[in-house]
Formats: sequence, structure tokens, C-alpha cells
Amino acid sequence: MSGLQAFAASSSRRSFLAALAALSGAALCSDLPFAWARSESAGPPDPQLLEDLVAAYRILAAQGVVDGYGHVSARHDKSPERFLISRSLAPQLVTQTDIVELDMDAVPVTENAPRLYLERFIHSEIYKERPDVKAVVHHHSPDVVPFSVSSVPMRPVYHMAAFVGEGVPVFEIRDVAGMSDMLVRTPEIGRALAKTLGDKPALLMRGHGAVVVGDSLMQAVGRSIYLQMNARLQAQAIALGGKVTYLEPEESRKVQSSFGYDRAWNLWKRDVMASGKP
Repeated sequence: MSGLQAFAASSSRRSFLAALAALSGAALCSDLPFAWARSESAGPPDPQLLEDLVAAYRILAAQGVVDGYGHVSARHDKSPERFLISRSLAPQLVTQTDIVELDMDAVPVTENAPRLYLERFIHSEIYKERPDVKAVVHHHSPDVVPFSVSSVPMRPVYHMAAFVGEGVPVFEIRDVAGMSDMLVRTPEIGRALAKTLGDKPALLMRGHGAVVVGDSLMQAVGRSIYLQMNARLQAQAIALGGKVTYLEPEESRKVQSSFGYDRAWNLWKRDVMASGKP
């Protein structure tokens, strides 16, 4: 090889390595697994869906289910392979301009996406596993955490939380990640969580919080609020001593078939949207 050829080959290698470093840097900065693994957008979502998603964040904050942490997502109305979620932001501060569209690998479909929630894989893996799910909530309500670390299972004591009668499994992150920071920060952990959830409406995360799903934002938000209430009431009933009478499976089924959360949702949404905050 001549000196000129060697120089050209060396320059080519340097260019390739520089390009690879740039791509790797972009992937790290955007918190994406690969900078080039980007899907096409499903298009603008229904404006009503965006409004409801923002309302969901604010409702959960107003009801004390989330504080500065926690997140809500909705499956895109134009494609089951896309979902909508806020950028990494405290729930009460979310506006429509903060909503990002992600694909089923939890990768944003647009370039220069803002910082995202580390635990977005909770949402993506559940959407993959559960075609029936249209909305997912992850929260850290302190009322539910004791049931995630105790041998006492969560059971339905309150008719508004009759869905608890379907079962609320507990996800043990040690089984898949060993000793970790307790965060669902990879698709593998998210997949294991989704498998533990199965066909249930909610799941507890040991020492962490809960995940709640629904066939709409209204249902996922309603279930999240009443899961917290049921946990509080069950703990109070147990603390009283004596026998606790829980809803029977047939009662749970009949309650769920007789009503939804639409009346409460309309009230919650009116209150948080009328406040004009943020």
C-alpha cells in the first residue's frame, strides 16, 4: 500500500470512528438506546386525547396520588404502536406542549426530544403485552406501599375499588434485576413487570409504588385514586382488629358491571382545568 493509500485509509477510519462517536453521543444525550432507531410519527393525536392526558396528570396530583414523581400515558388514537407521555416533569406542571410521542420501544419519534422519564419502559412493555390497555398510570402512593412489602394481600373493602377483587400482584424487581436502584430503567425489567401484571387491572411494585391500567384515561385515573383509598381503608380496618369482611368475587364483578368513573372524572377534570394552573 502506498503512502497516499495508507493516509486515505487512515483518514477514512478516523471519519468512521468520529461519526460513530457522534452517534453514540447523540444516543446518550437523548437517553435513547440507538440514535438511528427512530420510528415515524402516527400523526397529530386527537386534541381531546391531549386535553384528557394533561387533565389526568393534574387530577392525580390534586388527589394526592402523585407528587413530584409519577407519570401517565395514553395509547395514540391513530396507531396502537405509539403512545403519548409527558417529558420528564412533575405531574402538576404538565401542559400539552410537554407531551411526547413514543414508539413501542419507548423511543421518541421526533429528533431532539426532551429528557424523558427513565421508567417509560413500564408503559411501552405493558402496551406490547396488553392490546386492551389504552392508558397506564405509575405512582408512588404511600398508602399502597405497605401492601407491597407485607404478606397481607390487598383485597377489596370498598365498592368503588371493586376491581381490586380481580387481584393485585406484587412485582419483585430482585427476581429480574438483582440488587438494583428499584427503577424500571430497561425494556427487560419492563417486560418482566408486564408479565407479572398479566391480565390484572393493577400491580404493586415492592417498596416502590403501583402501576394501574385501564381501557381509557378515565378508568386508569379512577382506578388509581380508588386503589389508594382502598389501601387506606383496608389498613384502617385491619388496625381495628377482628375479622374484616371483604367484597366477594361476585360482588366485585357486579359492581364493576354497574358503573364507571365518568361522573367523578367530569368533576375532577373541571376542577383542575378551571384552576388555570400551570
